[in-house]
Amino acid sequence: MLDEILLPGFDVEFIVENRPLARRLTDAGVTVSAGDPRRTDTYVKADLGPGTCVIIEDDGRRGLRKTLEAVRDAGGALVYVLGVGREATSKRAEELRADFPDVAYLSMSELFGGPLLTEFSRSLSRARVLQYQRYFADADKVLIVLHNDPDPDAMASGLALRNVLHRTRTTAILGAIHGVTRPENLRMASLLDIHVEEITPESLKEFDRVAMVDVQPHYFGGLIDRADLVIDHHPEQPGYTSVFKDIRPDYGSTSTILTEHLRAVDVNISERVATAMLYAIKSDTLFFNRQTNRVDLEAFSYLYPLADAALIRKMEGAEITLERLEYVMKAFRGGSLQDQVFCAFLGASLREDFIPYVADFFLQLEDAKWTVIAGVVNETLIISVRNLGYSKNAGEFVRRFFADIGSAGGHRAMAKAVVPVRAFEAKFGAVEPVAMTGRLQALAHEFLAHDGTKEGRSQKGEGRSEGEEVKTR
Repeated sequence: MLDEILLPGFDVEFIVENRPLARRLTDAGVTVSAGDPRRTDTYVKADLGPGTCVIIEDDGRRGLRKTLEAVRDAGGALVYVLGVGREATSKRAEELRADFPDVAYLSMSELFGGPLLTEFSRSLSRARVLQYQRYFADADKVLIVLHNDPDPDAMASGLALRNVLHRTRTTAILGAIHGVTRPENLRMASLLDIHVEEITPESLKEFDRVAMVDVQPHYFGGLIDRADLVIDHHPEQPGYTSVFKDIRPDYGSTSTILTEHLRAVDVNISERVATAMLYAIKSDTLFFNRQTNRVDLEAFSYLYPLADAALIRKMEGAEITLERLEYVMKAFRGGSLQDQVFCAFLGASLREDFIPYVADFFLQLEDAKWTVIAGVVNETLIISVRNLGYSKNAGEFVRRFFADIGSAGGHRAMAKAVVPVRAFEAKFGAVEPVAMTGRLQALAHEFLAHDGTKEGRSQKGEGRSEGEEVKTR
C-alpha cells in the first residue's frame, strides 16, 4: 500500500527483518532489503540522512523503542510511526511522544485522502529550510537575485525568502540587472513598498551569500554561473553550480514553493508578504487557468485570509495606459487575422513589455485562438505568442523556429522568443513591417498544420507533459 501511495513522488526503500518476505516483495517489484530494524548499522547501510523520511510500522510488538533509538542514532530526523490495527490509538501516540517528541504518529486511516503526502512534503521542506537558514546565518550581506524586469512572482518570492532567512531589507537586498518597468509591477512595488536595486554581475562579489528566486543562472547568458541557493518553478537547466537548489517545475509559481517553506518552519507571514504572494500566485497561474495543481490551490487558500484583498484589487487596476493603447492601435492597423490566428509586427518598441501586452489583448478577440506579436527592442526581435491553452503548444512553436538563432521557450498557452535582428534576417529575410506580419502568419500556419510534432502526439496521449515545458519571460 505504501509503495502505491508514495511512488512516483518519492524514492522509496523498504527494510524488513524477514528474509523470505523480502524476497517475495522483491519479486513483486518493491525495492526491499533485509535487515534488523533495531540495529543502527541497518540504517547506515541504507544511507540514511537528516533529510530522509523514515516510516516505522507499529503493530504492537516489542522493539519499537529500540528501532526508534537506532534510527535516531543513525542520524534520522524525520521519523513517522504508522500504527496498524488496535495499537493505533491516541494513547499510544502520547506514550511515544513522551520519549520521542520529534516523532509524528499516524494511523492507517490517515493514509487515505493525501495527508501522508502532505506531511512528508512539509517535513522535507522543513529539512531544506533549516539547511538554508544555517548556511546563510553567518552572512553579513545577502543578495536575492530576481530575473530582469521582475514580475509579481519574483518580487513576492524575494520578500518571502527574506522572511525565511530572518533577514531585513538592509541585510538581504532584492536585486535585478534590469529593474522593474511594467506599470502593473511598478504599482505593486509602490503599494507594497518593495525596493529592487539594480545590480551588475560584478557587484555580486560584494555579497557574502547569493540566492536566486524564480530564475536560474542560465537565464543570464553566462554573466552569472553560480549561486548559493536557487528556488524556482521552471524546469531545471544545466550549466551552473549551486550549494542548495529547490526546483519544482510542476508548481504554478515560485511563491507556492516559498509558502510551503514559510509554513514548514512556522514563520509568521505578515499581511504585506501574504498580499504579495497571493497576487503572485494569482498572476503566474492566470488565476488557476495555467499549470496549476493542488499545492497552488492550498497555498492560495492559506494566504487568502492573511492578505489585503482591497490592495490586490488596486494592483490589478493598472493594466491600461495611453502608451499601451498606442501599441494596440499599431497592431490593429497593421495586423491580420487569418484562420483564428492574429499576427502583427509593432516595429521599434521603447519597452519589451508592450509586446506581450498586445499579444494578451488580441487574444480576447472573438475569433482569435492564437496571437503572434513581434517588435524590436534595442536591435533584438521579441516575439510573444499566446493561445487559449487547449490547442498546440506555444512553447514548441517558438523553439522550432527560433531556438537555433536565439532564446526561445514557453508554456502550452504562452511563449516567447528573443532573437538578434541580424540572426533573424539571415534566416528569414528583412525585418520590414508588411513582410513581417505575413511571415509570422506563414510560420504559425505551418506549425498548426503539421501533425507530426511532439505536441501533436501529446494530444493523443503520447507526447510531453506540461511539467516539461520551459517558461521564459
